[in-house]
Amino acid sequence: MIHALERFLEWGGVKKDVTCLVLSGVALLVSIFDLLPQLPFDAAWAAVLLCGVPIILEAIIGLVTAFDIKADVLVSIALIASLLIGEDFAAGEVAFIMQLGALLEDLTVAKARAGIEKLVHLTPQTARRLRDGGEEVIPAEQVAVDDVLRVLPGETVPVDGVILTGHTSINQAVMTGESLPVDKGPGDQVSSGTVNQFGAFEMRAAKVGEDSSIQRMIRLVQSADAGKARIVGLADRWATWIVVAALTAAALTGLLTRDPIRAVTILVVFCPCALVLATPTAIMAAIGNATKHSFLVREGDALERLASVSQVTFDKTGTLTFGAPQVTAVESILPDISRQDLYGWTAGAELRSEHPLGRAIAQGWRTETGEAPPEAEDFQMLPGRGVSATVRGHLVIAGNRELLTERNIPWEPLSQAAAPAREQGCTVIYIAVDGRPAGFLALADTLRPDAAQTIRNVQAAGVTPVLLTGDHEKAARHIAGELGISAFQAECLPEDKLAWIDRSQQTGKLVCMVGDGINDAPALKRAHVGIAMGGVGSDIAVDAADIALVNDDIRELPHLLALSRRMMRTIKVNLTFSMTLNFLAIALAITGILDPVVGALVHNAGSVLVIVNSSLLLKWRKRA
Repeated sequence: MIHALERFLEWGGVKKDVTCLVLSGVALLVSIFDLLPQLPFDAAWAAVLLCGVPIILEAIIGLVTAFDIKADVLVSIALIASLLIGEDFAAGEVAFIMQLGALLEDLTVAKARAGIEKLVHLTPQTARRLRDGGEEVIPAEQVAVDDVLRVLPGETVPVDGVILTGHTSINQAVMTGESLPVDKGPGDQVSSGTVNQFGAFEMRAAKVGEDSSIQRMIRLVQSADAGKARIVGLADRWATWIVVAALTAAALTGLLTRDPIRAVTILVVFCPCALVLATPTAIMAAIGNATKHSFLVREGDALERLASVSQVTFDKTGTLTFGAPQVTAVESILPDISRQDLYGWTAGAELRSEHPLGRAIAQGWRTETGEAPPEAEDFQMLPGRGVSATVRGHLVIAGNRELLTERNIPWEPLSQAAAPAREQGCTVIYIAVDGRPAGFLALADTLRPDAAQTIRNVQAAGVTPVLLTGDHEKAARHIAGELGISAFQAECLPEDKLAWIDRSQQTGKLVCMVGDGINDAPALKRAHVGIAMGGVGSDIAVDAADIALVNDDIRELPHLLALSRRMMRTIKVNLTFSMTLNFLAIALAITGILDPVVGALVHNAGSVLVIVNSSLLLKWRKRA
């Protein structure tokens, strides 16, 4: 029986609610102006049946299944009491405005979540699998790891994988927020849900089904539940006590004044509707605002907790930096070899290297000159030491001190020249040409362009930034100095980050951790709030965090901090306003100034104002 009632209440959705409200509104107009005097009953009964019966059924379900005494119990009592004393219009009006408030709440929540719910509809449905020399179209969920797939122009990438053949441009807006397509070729990774813009390509599936990027984002969306916030539980507990207080006040007033109208009016105005609506609508509106700025909030509770943090700890690699080495300096110590020649020859020697530093040198040359590195001959990969190759007739050796020592090449002049770069925490590649020490290349993980400004904005918000990194002391000090961070800790293992967070929080300084890697997952979980870089971050880090930053643009972090505090301020304003209005209306009802009809209007107008106030968070942005 109870399940049948629940299915009935869920049937129809918003269209059904709007239809019932329109019909009820017309019925109330007919009733108040007596437009159809020939009717054998008050037209307000239509509003009672269409809007009031669902409220009463919700109350019955809550009481029977969980003895859940909430606002709908008091509303139901007020409805029935109004009908018993012949106030049919008051009963219909209460039911109508209560359902109108509920509809406004639903629309606010729906609008708040509209941006992230779009992800669900972007899930690819089919894939083109290549097998036995042919192509077959299969449901995307049937793709297995290592399957070879073909993606045509205009199609959505079905799963995460690596391009095997073909060159294209990918629209990654759904995953990264980038407005421009990104060029991709063999060896590049592609994510499910992104759109192939131009050329066809073949790819090998790497992450499928629930492991794919789009499904991971959807799981974050589906877990964004404002009901989990602790402050919502507080409002619910208040609502329960208000129900008890309302029944007591109505009974005492009825006994002392012998006026049932006053008792019914107290029940009408005492309903804690605005109190119950105030918090979830504010939280969901704030979640919607955060989503527009590329944050996926897993729980409303995360924003509540974020409002109370006093420190933000940052991992360095991949968070404040790009997480990939780039050439930062090229210096020749020989007058007969120019910087350009040294860089080009080294890039040519490293062209076939599989080492990340070698690939970074070759890519750096392409970026700087727009040309491919010169071809090399007699290439040798020397694991743990470097490379050797002949480039344009010159024997080029690039590697560490051990490699130069093996070849009887003095490395001391290069070490002295590279000392400033090492002081800044750079990785140095020593170069010898034709048996002579020729120069060096310095590589470092470069800062994101807006990292320094973000740190300044975090400080302006009254929050202390802290750098926790696994890098050695010199690199950490250099990065912290460039960013203006005074507090940092270097050479941190995962347990060191945990220990630092524990010490800080034990002294009352609540911590928000921002990180991206697997090594950050324990700290993200332990911190008061964890924020993961969802674009480059590992699956484990994202799963451990409370909030994911989809496009890795940390510029929006100060906005999120300010938004969380604005949300708490809105909730407090809503709660204060609703309680003040309730007690004022109760006083007027006890003295007989308010009757049930006017009381219902005053009380439910308060609910609407609370919802409207919460909805302002959807487009809120702190002024510069």
